[in-house]
Amino acid sequence: MKLGVRNEELGVRSEELGIIPHSSFSCAANIPLQWFSDDAELQGKTIDPTEFKLRKLREEGQVPKSQELIAALGLLLPAILLLFLAPSMLKTCMEMLRFFMMRAVELDPTKDRIIAGVFFRYLARLATPILVVAMVSGIVSNLVQTNGLLFTTKTITPDFTKVIPRIGEFFKRIFSIDGVWNFGKSLVKMVIIGTVAYTLIRKDLHKLVNLQKASPYTGLSTVASLAIQMLIICAILLLVLSIPDIIFQRYRFRQRHKMSRQELKEETRMYEADPTIQSRIRGRFRDLLKQNISAAVPRSSVVITNPTHLAVALEYNFSMPGPRVNALGADEIAAQIRKIAEENGVPIIEDKPLARALYYTSNVGDIIPEDYFTAVAAVLSKVWHINQLRQSVRELSA
Repeated sequence: MKLGVRNEELGVRSEELGIIPHSSFSCAANIPLQWFSDDAELQGKTIDPTEFKLRKLREEGQVPKSQELIAALGLLLPAILLLFLAPSMLKTCMEMLRFFMMRAVELDPTKDRIIAGVFFRYLARLATPILVVAMVSGIVSNLVQTNGLLFTTKTITPDFTKVIPRIGEFFKRIFSIDGVWNFGKSLVKMVIIGTVAYTLIRKDLHKLVNLQKASPYTGLSTVASLAIQMLIICAILLLVLSIPDIIFQRYRFRQRHKMSRQELKEETRMYEADPTIQSRIRGRFRDLLKQNISAAVPRSSVVITNPTHLAVALEYNFSMPGPRVNALGADEIAAQIRKIAEENGVPIIEDKPLARALYYTSNVGDIIPEDYFTAVAAVLSKVWHINQLRQSVRELSA
């Protein structure tokens, strides 16, 4: 007898169950194979998440965290504190019992409010240190994993779509890599706790057997010592277990948030603006730069080149504190500077080290660094000498 029933007959769409039709069914039992694969939604997503996406996820409260570390520290630190405070806590308990036993026939709980006040004061003395340390351990373990303080309300915003049961999602979580990992962790924790308990109890078995002959204080101290040893050892082993869990959670976090090429393109377009707009901006900037060069280079005293890759146009007169950079550029801009200089009769001097130094240490409109005053003075002296020769030639030819 065939058990398969069409979803349409039940009035339920396959998508609502998280099931992909026909190709996802096995021939034997009509079981959706996607239930056993948690990476089906990652098909085509092969690019690691960008810093922009990771930052956005962090703002939404999504960060890789190991609950094992939080639980282990939350168990270890209070247990250590309990070990040191056990004598004083026992003394407080005895004092509380003595107070109430001695006044058991004197006070009426329905009329005397002092009973409740005394009880809560004793309770605060006993519980406050443990609660404070547990709270601090929880905060520290979270801060360590989130790399600093992270506060957001998005993680507690109600999402009623998660209330609707999804059979496919349920099976995905059970049979996914995360589900298998969590199941393995549970087994390891059971083994750890069982082994520690068995070892400690077997070691002190003769003491536990003879507790019926011991005093109440001896019995209490023996059981308490055994319990605190068990807590601390289990907490330390669980803390060690949290190290591979942290590595796994970070790995799975990056895997779950991998990006497709289309998502990367959309993010780049959103983050860096549309490429066509960027191209227009760069073109407009080049136009403005050319206009400035056209006005600045003709009034320059000299252009120092590299000889073809770099060009720096300098202007100097005796009223200036030093040579000023009128224009500088590389490649196409440098060629434009040289062309304008030739058209306007501005001397062009080739000096590779000086051109490179001025290009990387100066900005347009700045006075050049004092370290290069001597070198530029030599260039300007040569330029003035050339200009005098040109003027003498013109006078003779006239």
